[in-house]
Amino acid sequence: MTEAPGSAGLNGTVYAPGTPCWVSLMVHGLTATQEFYGKLFGWEFRPGPQQLGAYVRARLGGHEVAGIGLLPSDRHLPVAWTPYLASDDVDLTAETVRHCGGTVGVGPLVADEAGRLAIASDPSGAVFGVWQAASHLGAGITGVPGSLAWNELVTRDCESVATFYGTVFGYEEEPVVSADLDYLTLRVKGHPVAGIHGVGGALPRDRGAHWMTYFEVADVDTAVTQVVDLGGHVLEAAHESPHGRVAAVTDPEGAAFSVVRTRR
Repeated sequence: MTEAPGSAGLNGTVYAPGTPCWVSLMVHGLTATQEFYGKLFGWEFRPGPQQLGAYVRARLGGHEVAGIGLLPSDRHLPVAWTPYLASDDVDLTAETVRHCGGTVGVGPLVADEAGRLAIASDPSGAVFGVWQAASHLGAGITGVPGSLAWNELVTRDCESVATFYGTVFGYEEEPVVSADLDYLTLRVKGHPVAGIHGVGGALPRDRGAHWMTYFEVADVDTAVTQVVDLGGHVLEAAHESPHGRVAAVTDPEGAAFSVVRTRR
């Protein structure tokens, strides 16, 4: 993780193309998952578009912050948080994804009056969404406890996928100059919006390349204890980083995410 994102796209304006604007999770047990995240982050839930099955939007202090949907019973897919990257034209973005060696697995399709979406994967296999907003602009608040703090692609090496994301979304790339760290910060109009972390052989074999979602919390150690008490597991114990205290955990269905107390 590097810098926390700014507020671009919030307060009733459309997110700039390429900016992570939403995160969504597809699970087998919708009710149990709502209970887990409701207790952990204080989320409340309202129904959302049903094109891909039962789906709810999580709300925090009246602001929409994330989505959770129900996987069809016959679909045995990995349970994982998926970031949605903003687009002015989801059809053109999907076409560019294919042209650059990625795969479009779902859509583009219409999600009621909310907008249009596609779900794709980059050449390394990491899954992400693309969102073209209509009535639903995306997350209404970020960077406060219980909301999205950062999105980071964990992959074998930055160089192998940086060209893909730069071409598809027009990112400005800022590499970390270090012999010990393979990291790129992705920027939109000068603002840091996401990162790519090359971890080499440390890439989990059971997950492969993937996007990691970071949620802000008031206290990381307390959040980790709550995760375990609620049936989740710890992947990486709480520790200090240059940008705050952080830990990696999973929910009871195995969806991985990180909790962070960003250093201001």
